[in-house]
Amino acid sequence: MHTATSRRWKSIGLALTVVPYGLFAPAQTLLSASNSSEAPFLNENEAAMHKMMTGMSIEPSGDVDRDFAAMMIPHHQGAIEMAQAELRHGRNELLKRIAQEIVVEQQQEIAAMRLAVHQPVAPSTASPDTASSPSAVGSPSPKRP
Repeated sequence: MHTATSRRWKSIGLALTVVPYGLFAPAQTLLSASNSSEAPFLNENEAAMHKMMTGMSIEPSGDVDRDFAAMMIPHHQGAIEMAQAELRHGRNELLKRIAQEIVVEQQQEIAAMRLAVHQPVAPSTASPDTASSPSAVGSPSPKRP
């Protein structure tokens, strides 16, 4: 028992050492690009990732399924917000189409997870380019086999 506990604490210590180091890379990238035209995109992505990581930090409830959904829903929402940033700032039409598909698919998965754990399903929101721009990417293509 003592060795298992000791290993667990060593793992936690290693994680606390490695994880903050990994968090510096995005901040450094943002700082180096802060004067570029990419700064708004990078700022939106950094905010989305911060919100996602905060949302994924949960207090375990004792219910594995509820905890899984509680961590995955913010993860999927983060993907939606990053895809929306691509839709707002990206230029590559293929990537914008993929981003639109990410928005739709992740919203569907969030709804399914909420239903699975008996939570209310929040209404979906339109992506930034779908409602306002005549040159919007449009609806996602059907699922590929």
